[in-house]
Amino acid sequence: MSTTAVHSLWTTAAEPIGRIPSPEIEYGQLAPVLIVVGAAVVGILVEAFVPRRGRYHTQVFLSVVALASAFAAVVGLAATGNATTKSGIAAMGAIAVDGPALFLQGTILLASIVAVFTFAERRLDPADHGHRVDSFAAEAAAVPGSDQEKAAVKAGFTTTEVFPLVLFAVSGMLVFPAANDLLTLFVALEVFSLPLYLLCAVARRKRLMSQEAAVKYFLLGAFSSAFLLFGIALLYGYAGSVSYATIANVVDGTVGSVDPALATTMGNDALLLIGFAMVLTGLLFKVGAVPFHMWTPDVYQGAPTPVTGFMAAATKVAAFGAMLRVLYVVLPGLTWDWRPVMWGVAIVTMLGGAIVAITQTDIKRLLAYSSIAHAGFILAGVIAATPAGVSSVLFYLLAYSFVTIGAFAVVTLVRDAGGEATHLSKWAGLGRRSPLVAAVFAVFLLAFAGIPLTSGFSGKFAVFKAAAEGGAGALVVVGVVSSAIAAFFYIRVIVLMFFSEPKADGPTVAVPSPLTMTTIGVGVAVTLVLGLAPQYFLDLAGQAGVFVR
Repeated sequence: MSTTAVHSLWTTAAEPIGRIPSPEIEYGQLAPVLIVVGAAVVGILVEAFVPRRGRYHTQVFLSVVALASAFAAVVGLAATGNATTKSGIAAMGAIAVDGPALFLQGTILLASIVAVFTFAERRLDPADHGHRVDSFAAEAAAVPGSDQEKAAVKAGFTTTEVFPLVLFAVSGMLVFPAANDLLTLFVALEVFSLPLYLLCAVARRKRLMSQEAAVKYFLLGAFSSAFLLFGIALLYGYAGSVSYATIANVVDGTVGSVDPALATTMGNDALLLIGFAMVLTGLLFKVGAVPFHMWTPDVYQGAPTPVTGFMAAATKVAAFGAMLRVLYVVLPGLTWDWRPVMWGVAIVTMLGGAIVAITQTDIKRLLAYSSIAHAGFILAGVIAATPAGVSSVLFYLLAYSFVTIGAFAVVTLVRDAGGEATHLSKWAGLGRRSPLVAAVFAVFLLAFAGIPLTSGFSGKFAVFKAAAEGGAGALVVVGVVSSAIAAFFYIRVIVLMFFSEPKADGPTVAVPSPLTMTTIGVGVAVTLVLGLAPQYFLDLAGQAGVFVR
């Protein structure tokens, strides 16, 4: 065949394609995410180019400024009506900018700022070879106990990469509840999960336990991602699209033209139900609901405590936000199918978390099972399937995230020769040895228990009220019983702290820098403000409770 013939073949074949349309990106509406991603990339460059001495201060400054700027951008978007009248879909249909998205993004960013303060804490451990040390391994790549690790500690190395990792995780969490198609949902899930797997593995003390936690989290997280991805594939086969609105239209039977290639599978209910169940499995794993909760206690116990606090608060907010959007925007036509399933999940999650927590002897594991029980309480609000249900869940997530970060920040202060003293027996008599720290921790425990005048009570009341009005009265009864069971082990810890004799060789309470003090102070303030005067924030969550479609 002559060269001219070949040439004519490929030029004619290329002609019908036409011009690829250029993407239209609304940079203003995506500003919060773009600021955090940009700062994360700059953080990586800091690791490469800034001398080791200056990295810590540069990274802390960069992280806090980026998160605060992103929060200011969220407030700006909300103030200009993007949460209500101007809410819409951005980034060519990939991201929704509406009330729930902005409320959850603001909550994630505020929680992340106070969490970063605990990451930056360097006064709790005694100085090592004249260098201040934080919660993270001197050199993460070194084998635990090896000469290489000892040399890194002696040289005063620090793993400042944790700050860009946190920023990448936050950027994924900001997109996750705002995703408006299933592929964006999956990409956001991976973007915030992968940094968390790494952060779990870099504890300075108990490094093998920390690495074990990271491997467990990674393997189970990979399973849940696979479920989610397979569910997305089945839903695409069902609706011929990954867009939330299109899937919702196919479910409702209001879809227009049908792609001939998908005509045989479109509208097949088996694909819809199995695909939806798999997507829901992936989301329930992230919120730590029973029976997808087995990673939670091990990971919470093994990860560095600042990471545990960040993960426990921010991941829950992002995952519940994504779950709300999937259930309320994509599947309102399937409410009768998903509500019975979620009833069952909520009941076993509330009871399971509360009952198993009673048997725990480690404070971090106890808080992990407590977080599982709280996931059940929040699911009660999700099941309401009403606007009040959405706003109650938003309020609960705001209240819960600050209590959690504050509680884990207090855990970092109680230390013995081996680092943090997390065994419950070590906390005996803490109220006599350090009354202020014990009192602050007691406030957080009372909030977890849902005692009146704390944010926990306001949140539970809002969620249970929405569930009762949504026809889930029996669920509220189970929730109240679970709360009573849970109150037992919270009160038990308070009794242990204030009414037990301190042991002679008991742990000491380290004096933190202003960073951790700020985190704990903000936690207490939010807990009391949302408990004593919750109405403004309940109204804010109510205004932000309408999804765009």
